[in-house]
Amino acid sequence: MDMRATQRIIIALDVKTVLDALTLVDKLEEAEVFKVGLELFTAEGPSLFAELRDRQKRLFLDLKLHDIPNTVAGAVASGTRHGIHMMTLHASGGKEMMLRAKEAAETEAQNTGLPRPLLLGVTILTSLKESQLAEIGMEANTEAQVLRLARLAKEAGMDGVVCSPWEIELIKEECGKSFLVVSPGIRPSWAAAQDQKRIMTPSQALRKGADFIVIGRPVTQAPSPPEALASIIDELEKA
Repeated sequence: MDMRATQRIIIALDVKTVLDALTLVDKLEEAEVFKVGLELFTAEGPSLFAELRDRQKRLFLDLKLHDIPNTVAGAVASGTRHGIHMMTLHASGGKEMMLRAKEAAETEAQNTGLPRPLLLGVTILTSLKESQLAEIGMEANTEAQVLRLARLAKEAGMDGVVCSPWEIELIKEECGKSFLVVSPGIRPSWAAAQDQKRIMTPSQALRKGADFIVIGRPVTQAPSPPEALASIIDELEKA
């Protein structure tokens, strides 16, 4: 996918309030896509969406939806009405759930004239180790489980998946280059790993074939967030 480096970077707004989020957004003028996850959404609801649109930013709504098909379909329809650019749902919710989500997004987009959000199936969280997969009754083989869920997501019409950078090449080989891969667990060489287990640097992930990379604390908690972002953009452009 031919994109600028700034289009590939998704900045995670892992903060507590709209004010904190907008302060970061205004500092990071070069960033184009911002992720709103469970903490911020639970605290503030969708009040941030219009503020981001007014600033010409795209929103990645990362709620990892996982519920009965009708409920997830309704949530995806609501996200479409809000002009969300990308949304996540757990591929482990099953094929019917994902199919209904895709149908709901397409129907709502057609009815409103708004763009359909990109729908991404979440495979295995980057915080999980194989021993933890076994604890919850999954096969203790991360690659096999990620590929199983990626195949299911593609069959259900998802636009792509979220996975650790270590599975990018496997998914591209199995599901095709046009199947989008969004990778969290991205840490520049100068940043601490923190709670992520399966991590990689931005340039390494790009070379593996990632379409988008999610970066949070290495930028948002840096002494100078704009300088940290500029460093990552430079790294990607050189890659």
